[in-house]
Amino acid sequence: MTRKQAWIEAVRLRTLPVSAAGVIAATGMAAACEYEIPWIWAAICLIFAILAQIASNFANEYFDFRAGIDGNDRRGPQRGVANGIIAPRSMLIATLTTLALACTIGLLTVTRGGLWLIPAGAGIALGALAYSAGPYPLSRHCLGELAVIIFYGLVPVCLTFYILTLTLHWSVLLCGFGVGCWGAMVILVNNYRDIASDSATGKRTLSTVIGPQGSAMLYLALGQFTAASLWISGGAAWGALPLLPAALGFAIGAVLNRGRLSGTQCTRILAVTALSLLLTALIFLLLHTL
Repeated sequence: MTRKQAWIEAVRLRTLPVSAAGVIAATGMAAACEYEIPWIWAAICLIFAILAQIASNFANEYFDFRAGIDGNDRRGPQRGVANGIIAPRSMLIATLTTLALACTIGLLTVTRGGLWLIPAGAGIALGALAYSAGPYPLSRHCLGELAVIIFYGLVPVCLTFYILTLTLHWSVLLCGFGVGCWGAMVILVNNYRDIASDSATGKRTLSTVIGPQGSAMLYLALGQFTAASLWISGGAAWGALPLLPAALGFAIGAVLNRGRLSGTQCTRILAVTALSLLLTALIFLLLHTL
């Protein structure tokens, strides 16, 4: 792996659809509710969300290295810091720089939505770090999936919808929960793949606790939670789109339950889950804007 490849891998491009989907789904909800979309603010929210996730991904690589979690025996993509390709200090600087850039862009929304967005943005920044760092890293205490539901579902969907419309209602919360559950399916596949290496290093994820079969059943359940939440949140506005996470839950849940998957196969399933979320959000948005 070259240094350039290591940095690209550290960004974790295959997971970025999760952060983008929340903003896109919220924009679709606003359009479905017949609000005029201020596209510049939608773009600002999208840039902020993606930068915040990249910062979180960088932080995960740095702090997992510091904790001795990432090693050469992991089944997933190799980590540049753990393999000595990227200096730990460089990754820490990249983390803080990217997070600072995200916060700077996020501050622009204050002119639209008010000063209360400053503590909201600070909470998002802390969440980006708390996933892997601090006295109680969420990803190492079985809270990774819950963190995704909150910070990649409820928070981006609700905040984006508010910034676009300056209002909020219960259906948006349900949409955010659905998007978050779909995002949790992505991190669940990641943790399923890494059960052996995480168990060996003492990283306590939900998958290391409930095992491969429990993880497969949870993937199935999250798919159904996603479908139900999206249907209830928008009714006919979502059309048949929620059938996709429901079908993914059953199909991929069955594959995970059978086991015997290579790390590469799990990574592909992760990418399919994330891209399906993004595609569904994009179709939903296009249905109500074209």
